[in-house]
Amino acid sequence: MPSFLKDLSIRRRSKASFQTPESGPSSGNSSNDGEVAETPQNRNKSSSTLSSWFDRQSPATTLSSNKTSRSSSNLAGMNGAGTKTPPPVPLNSRPGLRTSPSSRYSIVGMPSQNGDGTPRPTPATSPFAPRILSVSDGSWVHQKVLLLFGQCADPQFPIDGSLTLYHHGDHFPPTQWPVCDSHFKALVYLQPGPNRLRLEFFSPKLSNPNGQMHAHSSWININFLPLIASPPLQLCILVAKDSPETYDAVPERVQKEGNGLATAVRKFRMAAYLWQAFTAEQMNRNGFGRRSYRYEEEWQPGTLTWKDIESGKMRNEAKIHVVRMPQTVAEIQDLDIAQQYDSAKRKGQLFDIAKDAVRAYFGPRPGQPQYVSCMFLDTHWDKKVGTIRGHAALGGGDESIKLAIFGSHCLQSYPAHIEEVVPAFSDCTRTDTNHVANDCNESGSNWEAANIGIGAHLHENGHLFGCPHQESGLMLRDYTRLNRTFTCREPYSTRTKQQGQRLCLPKDECTWHRLDVLRFRFHPCFVLPSDSSTANIDASVQVWSVESGAVLITAASGVAWVELYPEGDTECHHWIEYFEESGSPSGAPRQVTLGEKELKETLPEGKRKKKLKIKVFSCGGAEHEVEDLAKLTSKESNVKLPDGRTGFKGAKLGFSGTDGSKPSQAMLLTSMNKPMMLLSVRVYHGRSVDGIEFFYEEGRSELFGNRGGKPGGSDFALDRMKAETIIGFYVRAGAWIDAVQILTSTGRRSEVFGNATGGSGHTLIPPRGYSIAGIYGTCGQWVDGLGLIITR
Repeated sequence: MPSFLKDLSIRRRSKASFQTPESGPSSGNSSNDGEVAETPQNRNKSSSTLSSWFDRQSPATTLSSNKTSRSSSNLAGMNGAGTKTPPPVPLNSRPGLRTSPSSRYSIVGMPSQNGDGTPRPTPATSPFAPRILSVSDGSWVHQKVLLLFGQCADPQFPIDGSLTLYHHGDHFPPTQWPVCDSHFKALVYLQPGPNRLRLEFFSPKLSNPNGQMHAHSSWININFLPLIASPPLQLCILVAKDSPETYDAVPERVQKEGNGLATAVRKFRMAAYLWQAFTAEQMNRNGFGRRSYRYEEEWQPGTLTWKDIESGKMRNEAKIHVVRMPQTVAEIQDLDIAQQYDSAKRKGQLFDIAKDAVRAYFGPRPGQPQYVSCMFLDTHWDKKVGTIRGHAALGGGDESIKLAIFGSHCLQSYPAHIEEVVPAFSDCTRTDTNHVANDCNESGSNWEAANIGIGAHLHENGHLFGCPHQESGLMLRDYTRLNRTFTCREPYSTRTKQQGQRLCLPKDECTWHRLDVLRFRFHPCFVLPSDSSTANIDASVQVWSVESGAVLITAASGVAWVELYPEGDTECHHWIEYFEESGSPSGAPRQVTLGEKELKETLPEGKRKKKLKIKVFSCGGAEHEVEDLAKLTSKESNVKLPDGRTGFKGAKLGFSGTDGSKPSQAMLLTSMNKPMMLLSVRVYHGRSVDGIEFFYEEGRSELFGNRGGKPGGSDFALDRMKAETIIGFYVRAGAWIDAVQILTSTGRRSEVFGNATGGSGHTLIPPRGYSIAGIYGTCGQWVDGLGLIITR
């Protein structure tokens, strides 16, 4: 063989990350301990680097289940009692990432598969090899940092040790995680596409007589598909115009890691990936797959591992927008001093300041809301006053900006890199209130401060996504247990004055409430590629009273669930779900019949006689509230029509709260027993709807509301030759009626009269078997309430 081919062959073996079961050290090219001989490719690599680990040849053990000769050799470690002991591992060697022709990827981006298309599991090397319980081999995920939970050995015989996680293709440095009572939790950084991960368990209790520890290995394949088709959650740090760009920290922390803007960015980014990993795991546990919101990412110097800080390696990671506000530090912080006796007003002003800054920075367009989570960098603990200045914990927003805000007073306790997550949630260092705040007296130590800061900010993100306070879970301050999601043991708690949980299993962890998870399932930020498209489906939901005291619920996108609120309940304790367990909108009914009696029978005995409020949610993400179900189904909702029949009022849009608001209604005479032909409809409007007038043959007309707004209104003529009639309305409504569009039996639509971008959209079309008999509502200076009257 020519010398240059020999050299090429040596180079290939030295760079191999995978080895077939038949391969082994060849004479002349490797030393006695199995290491590859020095070549031009590896001469400059230090033996302490990660690359040197992967350059070493490892003992020949099989990863393929069809190599029975190799698999049966694993039984050699059985003793007389039938107990399996791991085989000895040679010095300075460990099982490598290897493959064989039978376990190759069948196509690019897919792990090896069985004949039925399911991922082929890789057998573990010993009974102490790590087993992943939270995600199956070959799964698809959609977030960069994935939370893993698993076991090493039999939990009935608990053992402690450490887990080393080696990432696919050496794209991320190995990370170590504690194993407590045979359980572990770990965070893994994923590359887009297939990721083949190796996990190795070490324990002093499993060492040789000479003290050397064995490596017990397993492998798992995870596929990462980044999402780019849904709106991102933007991450912002708000900075005053004269800010020193520092945050509160004790002197030891300042000396060790700094407290400047660059450190704040790293810590905020790491906290954001913890939010995402936690949420995806919670969604999966509730049966909705590993769905979560995404972040806008950019190509920048990596910060998710501390080694990137040293090497300057570039990665695609979450972008932290630094938004400079027009206010000074004093203006931000003095809000707390000037209005310390009116906390609600102060918090509202900080929220408005943040919203104005974010609106100016992002410039949202109509119909394209921005979802933004912000941190005030200039928050400061004022020991003399005993308050945290420049801080507010709020979430909410309007149609263009969905916003969450929080302060930086707990930021020093956050992890800045993946390697710091477990140490941060295990740090019992007491909070020094000479320099930093003990927020709500629940941050008496560093790990508890990390819970409050990261968890309470995530709570506000829940409000941003539309979640109210709940009966339990993270939206009821369950974030004081957030650490349990990422660690298996809990330190002493200054909050409870007790030793923490010895072993933190999934049942002990912080959670999103089921109703929060339902909201996320149908939120536009949580859409997966596998979800059916609802872009062209009306998202609104309508409620109608009909005969026999029944209520009909209609939604073109499907009825998702109904929440029940007996009088006195501020949080929801009772609800009914209508879609399939998979959460697929295709399995949700578009029309549901409810009875007040049947609904109240689902409540506890003591609440059945109380007034009942319901909230109805569609699979399109819309909701509709009925303040008093009994009133909706009572005779008050019945209308005697001109021909003697009974009409039924549907639920009304608008708040009917403008000055001088009075009831108004108009009959649609085309639905009477002796119908009159409708010739045209005139809508009176300006930036809202002032009135609607129906013109019939013989010069008759019916007016709803008044004739304000644009002089003469806007006319929409119907086709008499086709006997065209009105079948419904598309309405833009919020506190009042912003705009209305007429829908006809021939499929035509009028233009949208009024403010076409105001409020939210609702389609008012009677349920099956009913037709429009008229419209009713209220009107002051303009129409502030509108609903349909329907009949058989």
